[in-house]
Amino acid sequence: MDKSITAEGVREETWSVLEALAREGARKLLQQALENEVAEYIEAHAAKRDENGRRLAVRNGTMPERNILTGLGPLAIRQPRVDDRKLKEQEERFSSQVLPRYLRRVPSVDNLIPVLYLKGISSKEFLKALSSILGEQAKGLSATNIVRLKKGWEQEYKGWILRDLSEKEYVYIWADGVYFNIRLEDERSCILVIIGCNVNGEKELLAISDGYRESELSWLEMLRDLKARGLRISPKLAIGDGSLGFWAALSKEFPKTKWQRCWVHKTANVLDKLPKGLQGKAKSKIHEMYMAETKENALKAYRHFLDVYSDKFPKAVGCLKKDEEVLFSFYDFPAAHWIHIRTTNPIESTFSTVRLRTVKTKGCGSRVATLTMVFKLVMEAQKTWRRLTGSSIVPMVLSGKKFVNGILEEEDAA
Repeated sequence: MDKSITAEGVREETWSVLEALAREGARKLLQQALENEVAEYIEAHAAKRDENGRRLAVRNGTMPERNILTGLGPLAIRQPRVDDRKLKEQEERFSSQVLPRYLRRVPSVDNLIPVLYLKGISSKEFLKALSSILGEQAKGLSATNIVRLKKGWEQEYKGWILRDLSEKEYVYIWADGVYFNIRLEDERSCILVIIGCNVNGEKELLAISDGYRESELSWLEMLRDLKARGLRISPKLAIGDGSLGFWAALSKEFPKTKWQRCWVHKTANVLDKLPKGLQGKAKSKIHEMYMAETKENALKAYRHFLDVYSDKFPKAVGCLKKDEEVLFSFYDFPAAHWIHIRTTNPIESTFSTVRLRTVKTKGCGSRVATLTMVFKLVMEAQKTWRRLTGSSIVPMVLSGKKFVNGILEEEDAA
């Protein structure tokens, strides 16, 4: 046996091998996830073909290899390429959710600290958590640096909530109440969020506040604050769930704004009132409503659903019927925008990692600290938000042009 080989050397070599294996395992998992994501997308669009019977969405080789920096070191990835340029304009093109196009490293500290805070991790545990996620990137961070970072964000948030809105105009707004059940002094409190779409078709965070069970008073305070800071022009359409508080407040402060109920929320509410064995088929029928090319066809699918389920499942039918007037508002807006304005997805996707916890964190943080972290989380997410499909049409909507079944109605010649 070679005595020059020490136990320490053996351990180092063993760790080196284990790290290499872990890296390769992580690379394969990520590569497989990308392949599966593309395969699911292609399969979902398999029925869509051109006049010659060719598919409108197909796999088209791979992109050049790129390195993604992770806590395990760089991972070399070849991302599958999709050719879906021939899909209709109103359909959202493929964009990887597993690996966004310009991502070069795992989430930054600016992303992770707010998430860790909202998940209930104490400041003392931040370094350990960040090190396990970021690896070498976490070096140089200290408890003092993290506290300083959080204070800087707090000042940024305080300045943001006082910003002037007199030059702003929004064509669409999305509103929702997000229940974290953590770090709020009153367990019945939630975070109220409004995201707006500006004249350039860009989504941007408009307002964040805490509220009492999404009450009308809480939403009124938020909307009145927006008006007090200069937002005078009513959005053309508001998208939200069935919270009566928001709609009651909206009708008082922006009475000209049309309403659109979120179809994701509505679908979930209806299915919840049906037996599990029927939910798959019922979901497909609901999907036919809001994916129809015309309002007439949507209403035909809607009435068919009522006929099929009204006798045995009146609660499910009643849940759908009570919002009939505000479920199909999107048909009065450009078809290119439908994919964006049928649901509150901009808010849902942003908070999917931290919402709906059931255990309240011990030792609630301050109100301002919690709102600051929510603010920072959304502002980081905002960097990745996509502009509206058909953003060039937004000025037409703002000017009051009329759309019927998503198509601009021709004005009568003078």
